[in-house]
Amino acid sequence: MTKILIVEDQVLIANHIKEILIEVYDFQVELAFKISQATEKLQNFMPDIILLDINLGEKMSGIEWAQENIKKEKVIFITGQTEIETIKNALTIHPIAYLTKPIKSVDLIAAIELAQEQLKSKTIVIKDGYNEIKLNFDEILFIKSDKNYIDIQLSNRKITTRNTLENISKQLPEEVFIKVHRSYVINKSKILVKSTNAIQIENFEIPLSRNLAVGL
Repeated sequence: MTKILIVEDQVLIANHIKEILIEVYDFQVELAFKISQATEKLQNFMPDIILLDINLGEKMSGIEWAQENIKKEKVIFITGQTEIETIKNALTIHPIAYLTKPIKSVDLIAAIELAQEQLKSKTIVIKDGYNEIKLNFDEILFIKSDKNYIDIQLSNRKITTRNTLENISKQLPEEVFIKVHRSYVINKSKILVKSTNAIQIENFEIPLSRNLAVGL
């Protein structure tokens, strides 16, 4: 399920946006009225999309907070400001959209739909027991085959699920992932060291099969 975090210091506006979203979508939506709350929810709630007010009434603007904290989440700016310099600064975050107040339902929904399309193109849904987990491609270091199961290795944990390496490879973009061994598919952007028979990704050493990793 898509998670949305609304970061807006004006309670009425934040709740209005939330009401629009829950009427249309089956999303998890949480609110943050201060930067400290936004930082905490970014870590604990882990939103997919952030609706972020530029002027939060604090020393740090929404743009500055995003520059320091946003890595992979899709940002939609909401603001009452239309100055060219503000817009230029906001664009450094590569936001999905820039919505001006008062927020119109049609504009909000269009921005959310666009964000969802971009998320679909960069994520994969994995079964973890009875739960479904949405993973961004960039989170995955490598995938290891173990008979009828696969281990999906992330930086901070490993997810084991019933699947085959061949099947999951079909769901991954070839420009990002490559099979380097009969038991391993790796994220090419995570390679630290490559030798004739092995690849290092973070603290993991992965065997390399020359006939599979041609052109790596």
